[in-house]
Amino acid sequence: MSGKRSIVNNEWILNRLESGIKHFQATVYVPNAEMYHEAAISPQKPHTLMISCADSRVDVELITNSRPGELFVTRNVGNMVPAYGHRCNGVSAVIEYAVTTLKVKHIVVCGHSDCGAMKALLNPESAEQMPSVAGWLTHGHSALSAADSRCGDGEVSQQRLRCLTEENVLLQLDHLKTHPCVAGALVRKELTLSGWVYEIATGDVRIAEKGGGSFRSVGESPAR
Repeated sequence: MSGKRSIVNNEWILNRLESGIKHFQATVYVPNAEMYHEAAISPQKPHTLMISCADSRVDVELITNSRPGELFVTRNVGNMVPAYGHRCNGVSAVIEYAVTTLKVKHIVVCGHSDCGAMKALLNPESAEQMPSVAGWLTHGHSALSAADSRCGDGEVSQQRLRCLTEENVLLQLDHLKTHPCVAGALVRKELTLSGWVYEIATGDVRIAEKGGGSFRSVGESPAR
């Protein structure tokens, strides 16, 4: 009985999704039908590969006001980028395809505020019942050391979480550079990189250009 009751109670989820599809078809697709038709018959040519967290509150297309075909997106827990040779994995395959075949011109690693993966790095016990998650988070362990050096290793605080989020983005950019296709494209000046941190509560985005260690808000003038 409990299983049946759960199914009945969850029917609203599919109804909500179907309602969303209908809203998209009526208010988004119809006014832009020509754009979608062109996208369907033309090879994709995204200018940017976006590596972001799987957090449901982070929508990189919406944040960047991007149209279909502009971003090639991969999402995972903690916006991690395994260093090259760290076993075959989906993130590495996406990077290789984006750079080698799609010829993207820019790659973004996008972290965000209140990230559950970063909280788990700060509190490893919280992931003990999730061995796959715990194993995946090893790709961010060096960021934890860097954050501790920057902000101290005391109790979990918002400042320490912010430090770790930024250090993790920078670490994943370093991992990105170990991929041969990325290293080659950087040397040929066919590719640029940046690290972002998206603040969910305010909509602000802080950017570290070219993988530098300093983040600036998009509302500020970039240092040249």
